[in-house]
Amino acid sequence: MTTSPSDGSRCVNRHPLARALRSAGITTIDVAARLNVDPKTVDRWTTGRMPYPRHRDALVRLTGWPAHDLWPDLPRPAEPAATADEVRIVYPHRSAVPSDAWSRLLSQAEREIDILAYSALFLAEDATVPGLLRDKARDGVRVRIALGDPDGTHITNRGAEERIGTGMSVRIRTALVSLRPLADEPGITLRLHDTVLYNSICRADDEMLVNSHVYGRPAAHAPVIHLKRVSDDGMVPTHLASFERLWGSAKPLNV
Repeated sequence: MTTSPSDGSRCVNRHPLARALRSAGITTIDVAARLNVDPKTVDRWTTGRMPYPRHRDALVRLTGWPAHDLWPDLPRPAEPAATADEVRIVYPHRSAVPSDAWSRLLSQAEREIDILAYSALFLAEDATVPGLLRDKARDGVRVRIALGDPDGTHITNRGAEERIGTGMSVRIRTALVSLRPLADEPGITLRLHDTVLYNSICRADDEMLVNSHVYGRPAAHAPVIHLKRVSDDGMVPTHLASFERLWGSAKPLNV
């Protein structure tokens, strides 16, 4: 590699800074004048010498290139755990989730189970789920279930959005046929809410299946994300905080 002595006119240096200066039409003499340094210093930068931070910032502004493109060896700041580490799998819609995925998730719980939905009818109709929840509660796992209030305003609105009229209320009442008896079990609490849900949640300790809600479409047609907690400021804590707020406003089921 060679460079011309300071004028940049015959520079064939392949260092990224040299390429950036050439593409911007800036000579080493121009850089030296603007940064108030010796042209030979700029020559050394274009052959690999690392400039001081203040000069790097100035060169980024002059060339328009990102700092790590000009100096690939620059240390990068520590990054938080990647989102992908928290996302175990994404299903395009709930009906794509393996039928036993929900019960397998719940069976892993050792401390807490939280279920938040409008009706959760697909869980209530799974013959294994009510018994599994009962067994978990008897093993000391806290179980909380929050379903929509079948007489609630937002449940009526959701039925209208999906164009099923009173169908949403009917689903909730049908689910309660299977789930209401669980409220008699120590360790299981069932409440009703009348809120706008942006997603449904099925959580077991640090893992959860989150079913997003899409306007005008049933939850079964919306995506599901399987999350596993990896930090205190990730998606799982965010959804748990949302659940706690809703749980606090939900009313106890009148058994």
